[in-house]
Amino acid sequence: MSYPLARFKEAVSLFLVSSLSIHYSSHEIDIEKLLEIPPGGMADIAFPCFSLAKLAKQNPQTLATTLIRISPTSPWIEKTEAKNGYINFFINHQKLIEATLRLIQKKGDSYGHHPLCNSTLILEHTSTNPTGPLHIGRARNPIIGDTLARIFRAGGYTIETQFYLDDMGKQIAILVWGVDHLDLSPDPKLKPDHVLVPFYQQAAALMKKDPRVAQEITAIIHGCEEGNPSLLNHAKKIYKPVLTGIIQSLGRLNISLDSFIEESRFLLDGSVNTVITKLAQTSYSGKEDNALYLNLDTFGIHGRNKNFYLTRNDGTSLYATRDIAYHLWKSQHADGMINILGEDHKLEARQVAIALTLLGADCPLNVFYSFVSLPEGRMSTRKGQVVYLDDLMDEAVNRAQKEVTKRRALPAQVVQTIAEHVGIGAIRYNLIKVQTDKPITFRWEDALNFDGESAPFIQYAYARCRSILQKTDTRPVIHPSVLTHETEIALIKKLATLPEVITQAIRHYNPAYVAEYGYHLAASWNQFYRDCRVIGDEYEKERLALVQATQQVLKNTLSLLGIQALESM
Repeated sequence: MSYPLARFKEAVSLFLVSSLSIHYSSHEIDIEKLLEIPPGGMADIAFPCFSLAKLAKQNPQTLATTLIRISPTSPWIEKTEAKNGYINFFINHQKLIEATLRLIQKKGDSYGHHPLCNSTLILEHTSTNPTGPLHIGRARNPIIGDTLARIFRAGGYTIETQFYLDDMGKQIAILVWGVDHLDLSPDPKLKPDHVLVPFYQQAAALMKKDPRVAQEITAIIHGCEEGNPSLLNHAKKIYKPVLTGIIQSLGRLNISLDSFIEESRFLLDGSVNTVITKLAQTSYSGKEDNALYLNLDTFGIHGRNKNFYLTRNDGTSLYATRDIAYHLWKSQHADGMINILGEDHKLEARQVAIALTLLGADCPLNVFYSFVSLPEGRMSTRKGQVVYLDDLMDEAVNRAQKEVTKRRALPAQVVQTIAEHVGIGAIRYNLIKVQTDKPITFRWEDALNFDGESAPFIQYAYARCRSILQKTDTRPVIHPSVLTHETEIALIKKLATLPEVITQAIRHYNPAYVAEYGYHLAASWNQFYRDCRVIGDEYEKERLALVQATQQVLKNTLSLLGIQALESM
């Protein structure tokens, strides 16, 4: 069964095709692309007649009036009107209410989801160096990646999420040298990814000051890049606890990954050498001091970045070269690839895409994000260097705990559980609601606002629905004819929109569509709750059906955002 709004849109399209074929059969026009959702409830769908009016050499309003002289026969279209050069279409509210409420009741947790589309995707996210904890600047990466994966799965795609593990680069070499040479006593109570931070920081500082240290670290880098198995295994033993700590942080954010792909595998299996050999045979290759590069001037990359180096002068590969091999491997294991990357990776991503094109391979779709900052500056004082995501999560939960305690008297353990989900949800939502290419300044007053565009606002709406349903033994009944209040109809229209929101989020690779929808759905629920009494009203059974549907769709929306729906707050 297709979703109600899709059926309405299909009825509108069929009516327009029929009307146009009668009056303007010589004109071809893409109706689907022209249909609009007008603001402010002016109509449910509008068709602008301006471009067609130019072809027909008519006034747009005259054309609109002509086209609607034949009345629609579809039961989904309640009425039409010609206004200001538009044809406005209004949906049959009774059919919308009946179909939407019954479909939500039938599909439950899968409402809004689309059928399987037989398309597989590999979505790479996080992929941070396993040398220390995640920090707030790049906190958007795993949250965007995980949320997009949830949305694409709801859209019918088969998704594998991957963490590309840099297990052989400069940062790993610095950590290995630090652990092997420094005698430090970190706090054993720290999370595993925090324990080795002092080793990395001191080794990095010594590398800048002491040429001998720099030389030894360079030797580790080269040893790894030459595929020295004992050295790679030694490095793995050192960074593995750090990766464990990173996975713990992701788990607290309700994020899990399907697989971890080590960079070294593509060196060890010969894939990197194959890439180097094939690209060296192209007409764009050149050498400088025996270092292989591609000249990308022809592809619009000029200046000092025009030479894209694939090897050092000693023949060892670079990170980007191994990244090309990784993408070739991904393209053989999925129909498509999505990468979540910081905006500082745009140049290298473009260079890698050109190399893949030269190899005749598919290119990934890259979703770039801007970074996160705090208005008050550093929140963590650990070495005064970075703000760790763990600190942000702890602070969010502490602040949420104070807010929950202010609102209700609950047992301490219950408060802690609620605060954990509210605080973590606040972080996830606040880093998703803004367009990915726009920078974010993380403000607590926004993230933990129970009355604004925030996760707590949506979670509270869900909890209020649950509270109403738990207060009565009355069985909800779907009876569309009595749900006529404007806020009831507005709420049902919002419930019906979720499938299209998922489609839009997928089409634009933008999870902010779902975040915005969640806020507007919760706001629409609040308006209904303000204007329409439920318990004790003569239409209690019918309104309970609407409450039940709303709590289900709020739950589904929160699930898409990776946020816990709470039974009470």
